[in-house]
Formats: sequence, C-alpha cells, structure tokens
Amino acid sequence: MNFHKKPTTFIGHVKIKVFNLKRAVDFYTEVLGFHILNENNRLVELTVDGKTSFLTLEQPENVIGKQNRTTGLYHFAILLPTQTDLANIVVHLVEKGIRFGSSDHLVSEALYLYDPDGNQIEIYRDRVPDQWNWNEEEVAMTVDPLQFENLLKQATPNNPWRKMPADTVLGHIHLHVSELKRTEEFYVKGLGMDVVNRFGDQALFLSYGKYHHHLGVNTWNGVGAPAPAKNSVGLESFTIIFDNETVLRQAVSNLEQIGAAVTERNNRFFTFDPSGNQIELAI
Repeated sequence: MNFHKKPTTFIGHVKIKVFNLKRAVDFYTEVLGFHILNENNRLVELTVDGKTSFLTLEQPENVIGKQNRTTGLYHFAILLPTQTDLANIVVHLVEKGIRFGSSDHLVSEALYLYDPDGNQIEIYRDRVPDQWNWNEEEVAMTVDPLQFENLLKQATPNNPWRKMPADTVLGHIHLHVSELKRTEEFYVKGLGMDVVNRFGDQALFLSYGKYHHHLGVNTWNGVGAPAPAKNSVGLESFTIIFDNETVLRQAVSNLEQIGAAVTERNNRFFTFDPSGNQIELAI
C-alpha cells in the first residue's frame, strides 16, 4: 500500500521560515538536491519532480533566529524510495562534510541533520510494511544504532547521489507541542488520525491508513511551552492532503465540533492546532 497517495490522507507539503533565503536555497539545492519550482525575493518553492511543490522556504520581514523552548517544528522528514538512495546520500553528505546523526527505528532507517538556520531534517527509507511489528493498534518503533556497514553495501559508487529522486515524498512531520491531551483530541477527533504509538507521557505518533506515522508530537520543549514569534525561523505551516472535497469538508466539520477555528482564505482552508502550529487543509 502507498501511504502517501490518495485515497490515503497524508501530509503533502511543508513551509518553513529561514533567516537567509539565498543561503537556505543553496543548501537545499546544492547539498540535498532539490530543484527550484517558483521563486520571488521572499519565497522559494522547491520540487523533486519538476511539477509539484514539495517544500517552501520563506524569509519573513524582520526575521529573527530560531527560538528555543517553544512549540513548532521538531523536524520534517524526507522519505526516499529505496535503501540504495539512503546509502548514496550518506556517502554524499560525508563527501560534502555535512554532520548528521542516525537511527534505526525498526520501521525505518533514518538520518538527522540541520539546515543552515537550525531547522531539523530527517532523511529516511522505510522497511516494507510486512516487517513492521504491530501489537493490536500500536506499531513497534525504537531508537537503535543504524548499521552503516550493512547500509553502505547498498551504495552504488558508479551511480552516486546527484539529486533527490523524483518519487521522493514528504514522509512525515514531527512537532513540538505544549501538551498532549488536547493535541490528541485535535488530531484524532478533528483530523481523523489514529494514534499508533505512545512514548510514555511525552510523545504521540499518529497516522492515516496504518502508516507507522504521518505525524509525531512531543512535549520535549516543556509542558506549556509558548508558540514562537511569527517572524522567527521555524515552521510556517504544513499541508494535509485529503482524497476529495467530501472528506475535506467532514474534517472541517469535525474540527469545528471540537471548538477548533477553521478559516477560508482564497478558497483554501487553514486551522491551528492547540499549540499554534498552522495547518492547511487541501485536496
């Protein structure tokens, strides 16, 4: 099953704020291998397939640096098609002198790095769903060391990393939130996600269609953490893609029933989770 295509609901786009737009664009294009789709002096849309916007970079007016101990972006995650792609980007990052962390999550193998402004990025590949271990409604995930010796056997030196593969997708997004109870209600009752893993009383992982997670939320910046300044580096918004207008309208109704505000601007719907993270609802 494909967890990032209709009819499954999925996260299809993320917009982040950066301190220096040119520096950020250079990093995402020259280091990570995205391509520019559209641009102006404040905003650049990036693509992997030359047709759809994967990631938008924005430099706000009077921008300030990333604020610590606030809600907002923990990381956004780039899902590569194959283990070979992951192995090749490991070699590429080492050659470029880019520092990164790593982990084996049982369901996936992952790298972690930061863009020049401190926005964290995960780059990962999924194991096949048949290898995921479910205990009723909860999927097993952990943080084990990544076995680089095995991974790098899949690298192809004669066909090294040059750009993001065209079928790369936005795998998931992980957010800092101020608390978990209302956050769970918002994403489950409002947006129709299922909780698929609980990390004690500190984090939740949620998904559509039995994916291991389209969304992670945590309180690691502190219960009651405030929202960051609007002009600070970090998350501007992310987009949830619904199968059709009926499903989208039902989500809007569900959100309103739990007291969440939904606004319509230029035929686009927007809402905020209880911690102030902005979400666009789209088809």
